[in-house]
Amino acid sequence: MIKIVLILLSGIITGYLLRKRNLTIIYKSITLFIWGLLFFLGISVGINDKLLSNLPTLGVDALIITAGGLTGSLIMALIIYKRFFTDKND
Repeated sequence: MIKIVLILLSGIITGYLLRKRNLTIIYKSITLFIWGLLFFLGISVGINDKLLSNLPTLGVDALIITAGGLTGSLIMALIIYKRFFTDKND
């Protein structure tokens, strides 16, 4: 765990030191790296027969979790908006 925290801190420090430079090549590299990670994740899912056979069940569970999270977020956003961002004199 310490190794992960040290790697994260070294990235933060490096980013802080380089914050004034134009680093568009880094943004493009990060995008390509994420695409590669998603591709290899897809390969690992495609290889796993047990995961593929349970995909319909996992999809329903993911849909339920997403709907619950979205509903809760919208309700809380409405409560916060009414509490802090509306005129109290109305």
